Amino acid sequence: MAEIKAYKPVKLVCGIIFPEEEIRQQAEARLSEKFGPVDLASPSFPFTYTDYYRPQMGPALCRSFLSFGRLIQPEELAAIKIWTNKLENDFRQLFRVPPRPVNLDPGYLSASALVMATAKDFAHRIPIGQGIYAHLELLFTKRGVRLLDWTYPDFKQPVYQEFFLRVREAYLKELRGRQ
Repeated sequence: MAEIKAYKPVKLVCGIIFPEEEIRQQAEARLSEKFGPVDLASPSFPFTYTDYYRPQMGPALCRSFLSFGRLIQPEELAAIKIWTNKLENDFRQLFRVPPRPVNLDPGYLSASALVMATAKDFAHRIPIGQGIYAHLELLFTKRGVRLLDWTYPDFKQPVYQEFFLRVREAYLKELRGRQ
């Protein structure tokens, strides 16, 4: 019988899709209040790979990513996604236009993978509790990033992958420091 072991802590990340820089800044501030200081932040990238959010958020969207210094346990992801969904609702009250001013996509990075949370079911997504699913987005190998058949189109961009490799490097360094 295999021994059951505790999960290794993982690095919390969050994607932010937004139409205006002020919204991104306020989202980052609220996320930092909840999850601690940001240790890495990506530039803002044009979000042009889908029109899915356009009716609710407008045409000229950007996406950026944050990673947080405090590690989490992977089983916290469902509760974090529920909290970020509530934060999105708070932003609807704060910013009346557009109807959906921000989209927050929390996830975590381990040594081997990037996992994002979603409330949308699909064949390759795993239920993790409270109506939330885990979406395996990227794999990390000795040669770099491995894409999957279902990797979102924007995550296939080299600039995204470079950011997540930097986050992985910081994560691995932090894990080595804990030993």
